[in-house]
Amino acid sequence: MKVIAARNYGTPEVLRLEEWETPSPKKNEIRIKIYNTSVNSGDWRIRKPDPKLVRLFFGITKPKQPILGISLSGVVDGIGANVTKFKIGDRVFGSTGMQMGAYAEYTCLPESAVIMILPKEISFPEGAALSFGSLTALDFIQKCNLQKNQTILIYGASSSVGTAAIQLAKHFGSLVTAVCSIGNFELVKSLGADFVMDYEGFHEESHNKTYDVVFECVGKSSISSNLQHLTKGGVLVLVGASFKDMFQAVLISLTKKINIKFGPIAETLKNLQFLVELIKIGKFKVVIDKSYPLEEMAEAHRYVEAGHKKGNVVINIAS
Repeated sequence: MKVIAARNYGTPEVLRLEEWETPSPKKNEIRIKIYNTSVNSGDWRIRKPDPKLVRLFFGITKPKQPILGISLSGVVDGIGANVTKFKIGDRVFGSTGMQMGAYAEYTCLPESAVIMILPKEISFPEGAALSFGSLTALDFIQKCNLQKNQTILIYGASSSVGTAAIQLAKHFGSLVTAVCSIGNFELVKSLGADFVMDYEGFHEESHNKTYDVVFECVGKSSISSNLQHLTKGGVLVLVGASFKDMFQAVLISLTKKINIKFGPIAETLKNLQFLVELIKIGKFKVVIDKSYPLEEMAEAHRYVEAGHKKGNVVINIAS
């Protein structure tokens, strides 16, 4: 099978096309013929690595698992002897989690993984994109305990996480202010944003509003600038927090008793099912910016790392 492997950490050029033996599922595993995967911030941060702390989890000198990629969609084409939840031919989507391995034509996962049947209302590209940004946004919004009529500012609102967060915040009845580039105003308004603001406007002295939740999606604004716009007793969310940000957030939480959320999310089938139900009733949509063939993975990484994508970037592997 074809895979994209990162034998070393570094620039997108470390991503190389290789031929590997197609895996066979163990007794409790399913084998998925992958149709689509996606490239997200987590992928390029592991590849780079950024922060350097990534090495402690994924390999000190080089990636222990050279095939990156977390989210996928495809068709079950092999099952282990003990598998009961899936059958050959099932359309599926979900997350490989810390196991990664989605940058490939096939992968094997335990049937207990965060994988579920892909409904007919959702395309393979949408399924592959759904299980990163959308799950991330939902988990953090749940951690905030976002309530009806609360105000939320979403910084980096046109990103994968941001486009999901807008829709979820509106679903829960919140008033949404979206911060993004002027060229993305129409997109975020179409997703439900009540107010829009560009990045310069956010940082201007005249911007003196405060919000119940400040939801920083892209790791490009300082904690201090975000706290200026947080109401007393509000919640600051740092989706793209660096190690330095995390350390600072812990100190602020302890010394100033400010509620700051960061860190890994909890990927659950319950949350994935929740998103599926919203899509089915027309209350949520997956925003896809660009798609690339598997062979152009390095270019896809360059584009995503540049930080200007609108929603999600999808990789086409099979059809």
